[in-house]
Order: sequence, then C-alpha cells, then structure tokens
Amino acid sequence: MLADPSFLFKVFVEIMIDSCCATFAEVQKRGKDFWAEFELYLADLFVGVAVDIALVVLLAPFVRLGQPPVMAGFSGKVKHAIGALPSSVFEAETPGRRFSVQQRIGAYFYKGLQYGVVGFVCGIVGQGIANSIMILKRKLKKTEEQDIPVPPLVQSAALWGVFLAISSNTRYQIINGLERLVEGSPLAKRVPPIALGFTFGVRFANNVYGGMQFVDWARLTGIQ
Repeated sequence: MLADPSFLFKVFVEIMIDSCCATFAEVQKRGKDFWAEFELYLADLFVGVAVDIALVVLLAPFVRLGQPPVMAGFSGKVKHAIGALPSSVFEAETPGRRFSVQQRIGAYFYKGLQYGVVGFVCGIVGQGIANSIMILKRKLKKTEEQDIPVPPLVQSAALWGVFLAISSNTRYQIINGLERLVEGSPLAKRVPPIALGFTFGVRFANNVYGGMQFVDWARLTGIQ
C-alpha cells in the first residue's frame, strides 16, 4: 500500500467487476444449459475471487526496506536475481532501484510462472468442489439419466494454470503499465478520480474479454 495508494481500490474493483462479468459471460455462453451446469459456474466464481486477489497482489509494487542479504551458492544467486526483478514489467524505477530490459523480460516470465502455479492450485480446489457437488447431487437424485460428464480435475486445473500464465499475465502486465502512465500524468495528479475511473474502465474491459476468452478456451479443450 505504501508503494501504491490505490492498491485496495484495485483489489475491490477486480473482484466486483470479475464476479459480475463472469456471471454475465457464463449465462451468455452456456445459454439454456446454464442451470444444468450451475456447479461449474460456482466453481469458476469461487476460484475467480481467489485468482482476482492474486492477479493484483503479484504485480503490485512494494516498498523494499534495506538491502537483502547476499547468499552464497547457486540457490543464493537465484534468489538474489529474483529479488532484483521488478514486480511487473512496467514497474517505475525509484532511487536505488533501476531495472534493465533483461530484468523486465525476466519479470514477465517469472510472473507467468507464479500465475500458472496460482491458476493450477485454485483450479484443483475450485474444480474439486464443483465435482464433489455434482457427484453428491447424482447420488441424491438416484437417476439413470445421462448427466453432464464430470469435468476432469487435473486437466481443468491445468487449463487454469496455462490460461493465467499466458493470457492473464500478458493482459495484466499491460494494464499495470497503462495505469502507471495515467497515474503519473499531470492531469491525474491534479484530479485523482481520473486515475480511479481509468482503472475501473480498463479493468472492466479486460474482464469482459478475459471472462469470455476463458469460456472459449474451456469449450475448445472439451473441459466444459
């Protein structure tokens, strides 16, 4: 928060917009099958909230107090190199904190790895809950009807991981860069609500596109 006064606002906006847009996109994409696939929607929504927080937190700048201790050995060099990376590709430089082009490129791939891990873990949890609900409902119904197949757990989690690592990472890096430009402009400094309004608008557009894209990815891969 010390490095980004609007951090909490961005987290709130991300959760609110994504939850609303995800619901709208799911209804539009699934159509008459929405209620039949309601468990899948709930799983997506549950995971979405956790992912929204991670999407903002992982790219948020933070205040670094003092110099990290230098550790010997290969692992120490790796930790030092990772610690020297910017929080996002377009993080602003500060006195004593400058980033090379190589470090900014490295940040993109490192954050992609982090996003991928978050997506896979949240996918396991969310899809696991959805699958458990679906199986329980079928046992309670005791029917021999042809129900919707239970989505594969690992494959669904892998889709979340790949989607976050590639699509979400790229989109949110760009968003952070755009927000940095607007927040640093003379107009936004004189009228702060301009930057907040821009954050809301650009994240709304991103969530509309991202939510619909994820449903398309899921259908193309045959998972949903």
